[in-house]
Amino acid sequence: MAEPAYSGSMNEREPAQEPIISNRFLFWLTSIIATLALFSVGISIVGREYGEALSLAGHSESDRVLSVTIGRDSLSLVENTVRFESQRRDGRAERVDLYLLWPEMRGYSRDDRRRFDDLSRQQSLLFLQISQSTMSRDMSGRMEPIYANILKPERAAGPAGLAIQRFEAGHGFDGELLLSGQLPDGSLYAIRCQDSAAATADAGDCQRDIHVGDDLTVLYRFPNHLIGQWAAIEHAVRGYVEERTSPLSGASDR
Repeated sequence: MAEPAYSGSMNEREPAQEPIISNRFLFWLTSIIATLALFSVGISIVGREYGEALSLAGHSESDRVLSVTIGRDSLSLVENTVRFESQRRDGRAERVDLYLLWPEMRGYSRDDRRRFDDLSRQQSLLFLQISQSTMSRDMSGRMEPIYANILKPERAAGPAGLAIQRFEAGHGFDGELLLSGQLPDGSLYAIRCQDSAAATADAGDCQRDIHVGDDLTVLYRFPNHLIGQWAAIEHAVRGYVEERTSPLSGASDR
């Protein structure tokens, strides 16, 4: 029996075969790879910046000079000496807080970070708070009219030529001592310190305020184990602020 004749045309083409990987899939895959690459670069940049910020822990290494105006005085301060980030700006301010290595009298650097961050090493830091004067007398000036009336009369010999007196109870100075002496120029020196029995390691056991510039009060603090260097600290703090302070032009006399 004869086979059936083939009825198709010799010119008829077979159906076209689609590529295994389409152009659309290649475009989609390339887009994903590019996005992941950009994401990886972004993570690297952000991570590096975050790591640097984390390592600084709120400090600044910048040696940029800030121009800060407080009351009738202008101060030129290096940014890495300013303790709080919100105060590291030019312009008018109510106060500015500084921290300085003792005895170097310099601000933060990466090489000194352990002395700033480690509580056991913060005993080599001085803390300064500079603001407009609100009282006509500094701590030495308040000795006779105020402190003398609330101090016990007994005096004890203190470090480096200072005399120690205790406050009467109930006047807001419980647990504190007042130490007094004479500065090289003959003027009175007075400072309040925590009693050693109540002292803590917060790097601020002794505090004193002085008048500097046209209308500034500088409250400075240091650990009580440095009290034997009181004269050197006084000279350094006063000189540091005075060198960086100038009266505003046109400011009226006090």
